[in-house]
Amino acid sequence: MKKLLLIGITIVFTISCNNKQQPDNKENKDFDYITSFEKSNGFETATYDEVIDYYTNLAASYPTVKIDTIGATDAGKPLHVVWFNKNESFTKNAETISLLINNGIHPGESDGIDATMMLYRDLAQHKININPNIIIATIPIYNVGGSLNRNTGTRANQNGPKSYGFRGNARNFDLNRDFIKSDTKNAKTFAQIYHMIKPEVFIDNHVSNGADYQYTLTHLFTQHNKLGGPLGNYLHHKLMPNLTSNLEEKSLPITPYVNVWGNTPEAGWSQFMDYPRYSTGYTTLFNSLGMMVETHMLKPYKDRVNQTYELMESMIDIMGKDAQNIKNLYKDQIDFMYNQKTYALDWTVDSTQTTTLNFMGYEGSYIPSDVTGKPRLFYDRTKPFTKEVTYYNFFKPKKEVSIPKAYIIPQNFHDVITLLKANDVALTTIAKDTSINVSSYKIKNYKTRSNPFEGHYMHYNTSVTEEQATINFRKGDYIVYTQQESLRYLIATLEPEAPDSFFNWNYFDTILQQKEHFSPYVFEDTAKELLASDNNLRTEFENLKASNEDFANNWYAQLNWIYEHSIHYEKAHMQYPIYLLR
Repeated sequence: MKKLLLIGITIVFTISCNNKQQPDNKENKDFDYITSFEKSNGFETATYDEVIDYYTNLAASYPTVKIDTIGATDAGKPLHVVWFNKNESFTKNAETISLLINNGIHPGESDGIDATMMLYRDLAQHKININPNIIIATIPIYNVGGSLNRNTGTRANQNGPKSYGFRGNARNFDLNRDFIKSDTKNAKTFAQIYHMIKPEVFIDNHVSNGADYQYTLTHLFTQHNKLGGPLGNYLHHKLMPNLTSNLEEKSLPITPYVNVWGNTPEAGWSQFMDYPRYSTGYTTLFNSLGMMVETHMLKPYKDRVNQTYELMESMIDIMGKDAQNIKNLYKDQIDFMYNQKTYALDWTVDSTQTTTLNFMGYEGSYIPSDVTGKPRLFYDRTKPFTKEVTYYNFFKPKKEVSIPKAYIIPQNFHDVITLLKANDVALTTIAKDTSINVSSYKIKNYKTRSNPFEGHYMHYNTSVTEEQATINFRKGDYIVYTQQESLRYLIATLEPEAPDSFFNWNYFDTILQQKEHFSPYVFEDTAKELLASDNNLRTEFENLKASNEDFANNWYAQLNWIYEHSIHYEKAHMQYPIYLLR
């Protein structure tokens, strides 16, 4: 009896599995793969559970689709990756290139979530022609915690959907500021996903804020000068124009992200600088062609989703036609990077070069507010216009450094080591205790934000002095050579003066605080002995008093100066603990 029951269960299970694998189950396709967005006629977005169930069922029905559970998030639920490949192969080879689509980093900006669901269905059902050498991967909802925190009010300036997720994640982090500092489990898992896929092209789907204008679609490509090299030229001169013209053929105009706040766009604007804290700034460090899609908040939700779909389809079409060229350019970019002697840490607008846009906007003016009685900005949609405006999309280096041969990192800075390993950085372990001649940074100046920003009081305007030193390193410390594909990431994080360096994100704040001090009444006699025994020190001290009245009138500053120029002053204070081989 038990044997018969077991056979029956096995037969039922086998039949069930066979039914799940049927790619031509028309009833399931017609019923299961109509999205919540479509069922609501464009007024609603799918919930987190609906999204994951949708892709799970899609993968069960179509062998060209696969869904994987990858890693943890702050919400306690995992991150998923959903794959599509026409040849049913999801591992890159010499012929393939990959596109990574990130959705729901701000779950209230849900356009990409719904658009990508329809895109995958249409790809699986052969409604879109795609080069079989393209592998598409998507993170269906990156900010899981924000997606679960569903509401109807927090997107006060946005026209739909009816309900949506919240911008902050489960710990109230803005995940689009976390890619470098990696405070969240989401960011750590994203790094795992990104380096597994190594996408040549990256899309992050968003909804914009700010000015009013006629466009539904705007693009925020990574800054082309910052990307630099063959890929920077390709992005600026070919990829972006091709995407624009492809969409225009569909009667879908698009413009660069309108980076103005509180003003009208007619005066022109500068391109947004995507530092590595942002998704495209992060992916640029590893030479991906990155863009954010920014649909306009005030346009109907249905239009925003459908146009996001069309943009992604256009990008897939461009990638398909240019796949081999993109692969070759990626290889050329690595060679370009290895041949550079210097690296730009920060950038500023180059106003000597500009682009003229035929911008489609609305007349804006200031009228009396019915609420406050004060002037308020008002866009008159009965007065559309097309005007030439100046777009500042060329940047030049603001701060550069020489690229070192290697960085040496003491093993005790395990949090930094962990992040380097998570970002595919190759590290070499020092085999035995040894002394090495290195370049050494002292933190000369820095400022700190007075208000918290994403869990940190960030430093900025950091400057250093550099000197040569012989440092004793221990067995187990790390040498990190820069001639590797993670070169950009290494410099952006390990050079203290870089805007998004680990130093500026407070990873080394312990060096900014002295651990030992002096008692003035005790140190008086020591200071006297130091000046008496060192003629150079005494001369420098007297000259400083003679030239600096504030110093001459401040007894504590004088004692502290002598203390800091003595063997009693701790070497670790303001000493950046990562060293360089030049």
